[in-house]
Amino acid sequence: MVTLKLTLGDAAATDALGSALAATFPGAAAGAVVVSLQGDLGAGKTGCVRSLLHGLGVHGTVRSPTYTLVETYLLPGLTAIHADLYRLRDPAEVADLGISEYLLPGHLILLEWSEHGAGYVPPPDLEVSLAYAGDGRVCTLASRTAVAQHWLEKLVDNRRLTPYLSNLT
Repeated sequence: MVTLKLTLGDAAATDALGSALAATFPGAAAGAVVVSLQGDLGAGKTGCVRSLLHGLGVHGTVRSPTYTLVETYLLPGLTAIHADLYRLRDPAEVADLGISEYLLPGHLILLEWSEHGAGYVPPPDLEVSLAYAGDGRVCTLASRTAVAQHWLEKLVDNRRLTPYLSNLT
């Protein structure tokens, strides 16, 4: 599997990452694609998702699902589910959100704070971890499936991210 580290100096760099993820998205024709996003409050998880969804064609506001818990975006050939599990008190509450109903071809499931649903969330294809590093962020992207490995390989070839690449294993 592939692990990619990026140095993101500011919000624009996080936006560039989300846009590049959208531009290289492998599609969800073969099955649902699950992305787990982890990191401290304010680390850029929602900003990255917002840029990714706009890059996939979502028009208008992309809201943080902190209070609604789940937001759905319908695109031609793709349904994107953006869930924020931060406010869950018990991992079993994930079942009430109905996320398992979206594990179908043509679905992209973006899970912020997925660790709050341990044991109840679907295993991720791609893990995105954001951590503070001075005034910026360090982002680690780790593929957990062949679909995500192909996605990250295409991402490395995306010239918009070249300035942010710091490590590839």
